[in-house]
Amino acid sequence: MLILGIDTSCDDTGVAVVENGSNVLSNVIASQYQAHNRFGGIVPVIAAREHTAKINYIIESALIEAGVSFSGLDAVAVSHHQGLMLSLVVGVSAAKSISLASNIPLIGIHHLEGHIYSNLMGRTDELHFPFLCLTVAGGHTLLLKVIAHGTYELLGHTRDDAAGEVLDKVARHLGLGYPGGAVIEKLAQKGDPHAYDFPRPLMNSSDGEFSFSGLKTAVIAAIDRNPDLNQADLCASFQQAIIDLLVSKTMRAAHMHKLTRIALAGGVALNQPLRATLKNASNEQGYAIFAPPKGLCMDNGAMIAGAAYHLYQERGPDSLNIETRANAPLGTTEIRYRPASKYE
Repeated sequence: MLILGIDTSCDDTGVAVVENGSNVLSNVIASQYQAHNRFGGIVPVIAAREHTAKINYIIESALIEAGVSFSGLDAVAVSHHQGLMLSLVVGVSAAKSISLASNIPLIGIHHLEGHIYSNLMGRTDELHFPFLCLTVAGGHTLLLKVIAHGTYELLGHTRDDAAGEVLDKVARHLGLGYPGGAVIEKLAQKGDPHAYDFPRPLMNSSDGEFSFSGLKTAVIAAIDRNPDLNQADLCASFQQAIIDLLVSKTMRAAHMHKLTRIALAGGVALNQPLRATLKNASNEQGYAIFAPPKGLCMDNGAMIAGAAYHLYQERGPDSLNIETRANAPLGTTEIRYRPASKYE
């Protein structure tokens, strides 16, 4: 089954063709870093404009790379829940047009399900249910027990800022540009992770909840007190605090819920020290650890197509009237991992 996957949930235009949920025939991503860098973060109107300008070309590129045409597709999948509303609309409109013109099923996917399923692509025999998934990126940080296709149990989430969000904000305060995670990781390689004793909120709490705003405030305060501080030491200490929080909470959740398989997903999953620390901690406990390849960590169309293959078997296609929602419950149990917006 060939599925065209589209993701325009934030600032990356991602389109891919995936066969049977695992064989990635193409995965084309157009970033918008240059468009947002001078603002130190994502500007929703600019993101939507960039998606609109690029979407047709990226779709065409993905089809050419995969060696297929619209007539060879069996379905089209798209992120329609969770993200920037103006951005989501661009991808959903394109997917609806393709579904109608090609007379193929339309499959709407929650953006976070795409990240979860990035670990299942090509690994269904190794990574089987139930498993623990730590999803950590710029817009979300949460722990989920993945019970079955489309069925999840929320074990904990951030009460305030997401991990990737505080990385971006601290990088902006340091004048390092956007996105912040990669540049902070690079600087941290030259620094001392013990140079600053930054707080680790909720690290010892028995639940799976996260909090990063206090850590962010402490780091920014340290910068403001001493503008000439050693940035490498600060970045190393800051990054270590985030890693300690993520790994400790993940391992505690795995132990409490007797889950021996742990998956890591989301843009922050690109961070090599995080991967290494989580792997070492998992190996010590005899747990199996999984992380997607680099091309499936950031927002992309392949993970959407991969998730769609499995969820299509469970629930069938969606109608052309599917809604676009910036903040939506997740899965069949309708997990709401952040407060409802008054604008929904």
